[in-house]
Amino acid sequence: MKKIFLSLAFAVICTLAASAQKFALIDMEYILKNVPSYEMANEQLNQLSQRWQKEVEAVSPEGELYKKRQTLMKPIQDDIYNAVKKLSEERGYQAIFDRASSANIIYASPRIDVSNEVLAKLGYAN
Repeated sequence: MKKIFLSLAFAVICTLAASAQKFALIDMEYILKNVPSYEMANEQLNQLSQRWQKEVEAVSPEGELYKKRQTLMKPIQDDIYNAVKKLSEERGYQAIFDRASSANIIYASPRIDVSNEVLAKLGYAN
């Protein structure tokens, strides 16, 4: 009997505690649309985002990174081109293809690979 009374008392206390709780919902989107300072802050963020996007685009082709890459890489590429051209003239090659950048070359015999000779022309003996 004591267990039943305690269980019943516990159930009544839980019911009273549950009925004392209140719940509510808000529509944050609706609220934000009606707060002028939110609209001003949002506009500032959009302007900042556009400015940063322009800065990122300025570092793209024709930007500083592109110019720096050209400054550093062009002399090396020119030296390689001149070494390949000289080797081609000396050996009588009609064409020299770049295996690394051509997906169309499925197989090439290692005997026709002149990479080490180009390196030697550049002064980097193997």
